[in-house]
Amino acid sequence: MRMWKHTIQLLMNILERDPKPQMNTNKAAAKKVLLTDTNRWDLAARLAIGLNEAGCQVSAICPARGHALLKARAVKRTFGYSGLRPIESLKAAIEAVDPDVVVPSCDRSVEHLHELYDREKSRGAAGSRIVNLIERSLGRAESYPIVSSRNDILAIAREEGVRVPRTSRICSTEDLQHWQTQEPFPWVIKADGTWGGVGVRVVQSAKEAACACGELAQISRFTRAIKRLVVNRDPFLLRPWWNRLERKIIVQSYVNGRPANCTVFSWKGRVLALIGVEVVRSDGATGPASIVRIVDNPEMRFAAERIASRLGLSGFFGLDFMIENESAAVHLIEMNPRLAPPCYLRLGKGSDLPGALWAQLEGQPLPEHPPVTQNDMIAYLPQALKGHDDILSQCYQDIPQNEPELIKEILNPFPDRTLLFRLVQHFARKHAPTAGIEVPSTTARDNLKQDRRDVSESVEVPIEPPIEKVRARPS
Repeated sequence: MRMWKHTIQLLMNILERDPKPQMNTNKAAAKKVLLTDTNRWDLAARLAIGLNEAGCQVSAICPARGHALLKARAVKRTFGYSGLRPIESLKAAIEAVDPDVVVPSCDRSVEHLHELYDREKSRGAAGSRIVNLIERSLGRAESYPIVSSRNDILAIAREEGVRVPRTSRICSTEDLQHWQTQEPFPWVIKADGTWGGVGVRVVQSAKEAACACGELAQISRFTRAIKRLVVNRDPFLLRPWWNRLERKIIVQSYVNGRPANCTVFSWKGRVLALIGVEVVRSDGATGPASIVRIVDNPEMRFAAERIASRLGLSGFFGLDFMIENESAAVHLIEMNPRLAPPCYLRLGKGSDLPGALWAQLEGQPLPEHPPVTQNDMIAYLPQALKGHDDILSQCYQDIPQNEPELIKEILNPFPDRTLLFRLVQHFARKHAPTAGIEVPSTTARDNLKQDRRDVSESVEVPIEPPIEKVRARPS
């Protein structure tokens, strides 16, 4: 309790002072970055601070109300992201900013960039400016359909010698029945185009598997789109529903272990900066992490380098892993072709992703920026505040400095503070299921705010010494 109070007091001290922000002053020569985000995460706002500190001029396109990017002093200009006409609003922002690079912060904005690329490509010479910008930002166009498919990216990884769980695409009941003859329970079932654990189900029986597949296939249904619009103030699900978007579903074998991930910046297929972490505490069994430990794991780096090279990737991406309890073998379970935490933390040469982007834009060597912390335990705030003080006291507490308005938004995000949202949350918790298919938990502190159907459950992973040796890479 004492540590929790100390953290709150630290936050309040930051809110009460109003120092001049440490902004990049050489705006005329600074390279321009456009951040794109359809969710109300604070991840993009935190990266904006790091990019501005590195020397970039940052603009953003995001929902016009209640987004952390609107509160970050490091963001020079913001543009409204239309849920009904996202491609048009994205193109308008690009034309207004004329950025040197576009950085998508969420999966939907990645899809929008891919769609905009196809549109502009069909225009020939008239669309070449935006086509070249997107290729520069994301890498080779041949990679776009692959990074958006959970099944295809794992198939590519397997070809490159990366260890992955057994995975199969599910298109029918027969596919599930065939998988059952080859793989024991539990299984992990996932849907493309989902994030934050919302499109993930861990199932223990054939009946649960069939129910999970049916539910995930209808994740863009009309009732959920309307609920997202009215309660979460998120209009972006209406377009997939209107276009009758089908979510492809895969099933994976279950890896008994602890979760880990790495966030990566690459340029033309070469990894320039990487931060690897193991999860110490997460929001539910499949939800986002709240406390992590920084690790240097050769297998995680190998996976990032092989995938980036094979696909010719540029920009930010994340890889999620499971580390087997008994063998410490590292299994790649999925890729996120956008920002992933803690991409914004500048942790020194080779682990400074904002600095690596600046260096490529300016044609400079990687900067020698001192690490923001020497502590290998990172607490993502405010998510970590709901946990135990003894773990929190060991961590570097990830609080944005000199950003009082941003901190206020993080502590009380929109639409959580609206009356309608609180009423829905109250009844959702009151009638939450206590058994059945394991689904991602959500809380008032969770920045993602997806379905809001489940009771919050914090999962802790035992803290162990860093892994010194890992199993040899598969041939």
